[in-house]
Amino acid sequence: MTSTSMTPTAEPGATVPAIDVRGLHKYFGENEVLKGIDFSVNPGQVVCVIGPSGSGKSTLLRCVNRLEEPTSGEILIEGIDICDPEVDLDKVRSRIGMVFQQFNLFPHLSVMKNLTLAQRSVHGRSRSEAVEVARRNLAKVGLDHKEDAYPAHLSGGQQQRVAIARALSMDPDMMLFDEPTSALDPELVGDVLGVMQELAQEGMTMMVVTHEMGFAREVGDKVVFMDGGVVVEEGMPEEVLDDPQHERTQAFLSKVL
Repeated sequence: MTSTSMTPTAEPGATVPAIDVRGLHKYFGENEVLKGIDFSVNPGQVVCVIGPSGSGKSTLLRCVNRLEEPTSGEILIEGIDICDPEVDLDKVRSRIGMVFQQFNLFPHLSVMKNLTLAQRSVHGRSRSEAVEVARRNLAKVGLDHKEDAYPAHLSGGQQQRVAIARALSMDPDMMLFDEPTSALDPELVGDVLGVMQELAQEGMTMMVVTHEMGFAREVGDKVVFMDGGVVVEEGMPEEVLDDPQHERTQAFLSKVL
């Protein structure tokens, strides 16, 4: 019998959001970091989350795959409530690719082994199948010539592109990016953003926490501005970035644009 927690529910013909956050609160001790967040990403949509440091952006993103435990509220991934104690969290997480600020590559493993390890242990792929998938994704990020290199011999931008290829090798339905360019030297940012733009053009569902306003404007389908643990304003990029309605959004953008 299938657990009801693993069965998406929707009206006939309705599109189930890829990510649907409802009334999300998160406390760290006495500090309320998320104050009732409602947030959604539709399949194939790129949603960019912007805002000052400490506004709760990364905490929201980390709650989406329960790297942080929500205090209250609902988080549905493709219609499945991942806060349900009966949910198979590993199964849901296998649909979600995650790219962090730091690259989190295993330093003692080659690029190829970094890309094949989880494929073999989580998906049970043979070595040859995992290598084939890894090579395809390394080519996608322009690093097919680096499969035998070790992370220490790669630039920060190359390491981040390897991290993206590693996430893609797990065949996710969606990708979460947490400030993926913030640790990079400025001249390396463009290569990573270029890979992300190609993913968006291919229809990958993406939630991107970013300070890169050009990327949000050009690639985002929706921009969400957070401050003080709440969603202050959201809309199409040209609406939020060019004609913000809230004074907090206006003050933030006046400093970063």
